Amino acid sequence: MAFYKTLLGLAAGTVFAVSGAFAHSYPERQINMVVPFSAGGPTDTVARLIAEKMSADLGQQIVVENVGGAGGTLGAGKVATAEPDGYTVLLHHIGMATSATLYRKLAYDPLNAFEYVGLVTEVPMTIVARKDFPPGDFKSFMDHVKANAATVTMANAGIGAASHLCGMMFMSAIEAQLTTVPYKGTGPAMTDLLGGQVDFMCDQTTNTTEQIKGGTIKAYAVTTPARLAILPDLPTAIESGLAGFDVSVWHGIYTPKGTPAAVNERLSAALQKALANPDVVARFAELGTAPSSAADATPAALNARLEAEIPRWKTVIDKAGVYAD
Repeated sequence: MAFYKTLLGLAAGTVFAVSGAFAHSYPERQINMVVPFSAGGPTDTVARLIAEKMSADLGQQIVVENVGGAGGTLGAGKVATAEPDGYTVLLHHIGMATSATLYRKLAYDPLNAFEYVGLVTEVPMTIVARKDFPPGDFKSFMDHVKANAATVTMANAGIGAASHLCGMMFMSAIEAQLTTVPYKGTGPAMTDLLGGQVDFMCDQTTNTTEQIKGGTIKAYAVTTPARLAILPDLPTAIESGLAGFDVSVWHGIYTPKGTPAAVNERLSAALQKALANPDVVARFAELGTAPSSAADATPAALNARLEAEIPRWKTVIDKAGVYAD
């Protein structure tokens, strides 16, 4: 018995030593960052900004790979089944929490199929319309949308996308069912909004701020409780009469289940350094958001956020009764 205990102890020590040595040398080659949405969208914008700065700290390039489709679940599923060696990571948004309820046949468990690196940013949403949409303010906008629910069109980036989730909450809040027009990403949705092919959408400030400031779209409200410094004249939905309407889109970085803790901590340290970079802070401010704090850019903080958000969004989705197979 003592002999077998000795063997087990030696085996455990060997595994620990190999894992420790691996983590100490990590990374030794390129890292692939999967973004489960199309290029040019708001999550892609966040990913490319962070990947560049994290690459500088890690000494290896992080290459962004867009794997869109099925509301972000295709890209997330790809990472869930990837080798847990730290060379495949996922940057995903609030969809990690909503997919647990939204998709009845999900190939992975959002809470248990991944390890955690940290939160990246929490992006406000804006309610915006084509430039020539008739209503002059948000109260008139809500009245117009409800009165013309059969003909008004609301764009989104597909089931499970942040724009879809915000749209569901908006329809629930005003108690109206609107015609939704899904796209394969926010980029093409914004293109059609600019061209007047759809009436309005709810989208992240990382994708709308520059268009709002340039006057190419019409902005009605921001979805956070307080106004934004970058868009000080844009009222909140709450102050404009939509009580309790508070939606923002948090982003986090994940690795496949089984990735060594030391690797996740190394990625987290690089993330924290990237988020503190003055260029990142300034660029996020231009886009109407801010980097997560060092305390939030940690595995524990991201894990806690996901655990809290899954039941919150389950209530919203169950109320709307909208699910995907």
